Amino acid sequence: MAPTPPEDLQCAANGNCAASPWKPPAAGYGYCPPTAPPLAAGDGELRWLRRCLEAAAKGFAIGAGLKGGLALFSVLVRIRSRRSPRSRKVGSMTNEEAVVLAVKETVRYGMFLGTFAGSYVSVDECIAAVWGRKRTARWRSLLAGLIAGPSMLLTGPGTQHTSLAIYILMRAAVLASRCGIKSKRFGKICRPLTWSNGDIFLMCLSSAQILSAYILKQDSLPSSYKSFLNKHGGKDLAILQGVKDLVNRTAFTNLAGIEKYYKSVGVDLKLDPNMKVPCSIVHGNQSCSGHFFSFLLQAYGRAVPVYIPVYLVPALVVHRQDLLKRPYTILGKSLLGTARSSLFLSVYCASAWAWTCLLFRIFQRCNTPLVVLGTFPTGLALFIEKKSRRIEISLYCLARAIESFFTCMTDAGLCPPILQIKRADVVVFSMATSIIMHCYAQEREVFRSKYLNVLDWVFGVPPPPDTESKKCYSCDDRIENC
Repeated sequence: MAPTPPEDLQCAANGNCAASPWKPPAAGYGYCPPTAPPLAAGDGELRWLRRCLEAAAKGFAIGAGLKGGLALFSVLVRIRSRRSPRSRKVGSMTNEEAVVLAVKETVRYGMFLGTFAGSYVSVDECIAAVWGRKRTARWRSLLAGLIAGPSMLLTGPGTQHTSLAIYILMRAAVLASRCGIKSKRFGKICRPLTWSNGDIFLMCLSSAQILSAYILKQDSLPSSYKSFLNKHGGKDLAILQGVKDLVNRTAFTNLAGIEKYYKSVGVDLKLDPNMKVPCSIVHGNQSCSGHFFSFLLQAYGRAVPVYIPVYLVPALVVHRQDLLKRPYTILGKSLLGTARSSLFLSVYCASAWAWTCLLFRIFQRCNTPLVVLGTFPTGLALFIEKKSRRIEISLYCLARAIESFFTCMTDAGLCPPILQIKRADVVVFSMATSIIMHCYAQEREVFRSKYLNVLDWVFGVPPPPDTESKKCYSCDDRIENC
């Protein structure tokens, strides 16, 4: 075994090989590949500034792109539905005003995410520069995410984002539970969270609150979500008011309005003011089973337009290269996903009325507990969806349910004063982003690859701790770390 020439050892130790070509050491010596030379002070500052500016620009692009796309879609729908001046309501917003508002909202959301990304990176880099990366690794991202959270205020001082904040908190809870599952200390405690059908249970819980609020207290739901439920719930507001009156055991306020509605759709109906169950109010002269199947077909027709853009837009944007190579495969999967998700939504809505009718018929009464109990198994419709989509849908609905629940508690005077702070959404959002960014920095394996790729693209993968860039690599066993 030939020894290494002395000049090679000296070259490796000094790190200066410009005078002579580098030669790999002979076998028998521990060799580690050399690392890049440490950055100069000026280069480090430029790297820090570049990372902050890039994160802010990419955050702004994502925020403006997402909000701008939604705003553009809503403006186009508005323009299409109001081509005739007669169809415009008195006092309503004009198309020009709607466009100006959409541009403002786009800029605000872009500033929100751009400021969040830029402030997080700035705080992260400042703490690392002052106290060192390795020393602050356990808490640096936690604090940076907490400080960046109030950037939500840039969307507007009077704009509440309770649903968004709760949804982000649910995502943070999922990441925290994954960390707990793989932890030796909390693994046994978090073991119930590994239940494979936990997403279905969350969906059932969410359905009990959301659908009960849809029937009994729509004011507890966000206006956009309330419009979505009123459309896919498939019932006139007069019918919902009649069911609510019967549940609350108050005198019917609009039986004539319900009869007038059914007459407008070709059904001659005479309602009994002394009825015990609202089946005749819900589905007129139809039987409960007949109403389920007819409602299912109508609901499917309403659901398809909702999911066509959900599946086709990613196919055209994200998978555009594969679309040129395998068009039939990509489009086939998109159409299959659209059909499957539409079936889920239609079964979900149809089964909500079927379960409540069944319980009303069994107990021959109508009250709030039966409405809650009847809407609970509606969440079982989520079994139709793909496993990868179930947790996303259940968490989204859970965020809406929690918001509705606390709104009902507040209206009833049962909510603690500590939960009635003015901008609770900002506090919740800051706590959630603190947890998420800590997991991003310290527990990266709990993220799905697609989310991790987006975060890496926006925030940039931070450099290794200080000690990792100060190691001296040698070709001799006797050379130690600096």
